[in-house]
Amino acid sequence: MQESVAYQAIKAEGRQEGRQEGRQEGERSLVLRLLTRRVGEIPETLRSHIETLSLEQLENLGEALLDFKTIVDLEIWLKALDSFIACPD
Repeated sequence: MQESVAYQAIKAEGRQEGRQEGRQEGERSLVLRLLTRRVGEIPETLRSHIETLSLEQLENLGEALLDFKTIVDLEIWLKALDSFIACPD
């Protein structure tokens, strides 16, 4: 069974998903550490929100946080993201 094409495809797909999840978790961890260093302790509500972001959104946040001065900048960024997702037109 391990040699079947279907088995190999499922195994490869699982490996790809694992790599994607690992990359997303690493990005999330890095962004949270950088945010903490940049603006101070991140409240649990904002931390929970950040943990729901996609890999692309985390990468965008990683770039945006370079311009943040306070926690308010993070709150504004997240609200703008939510507004964009709600109304992508």
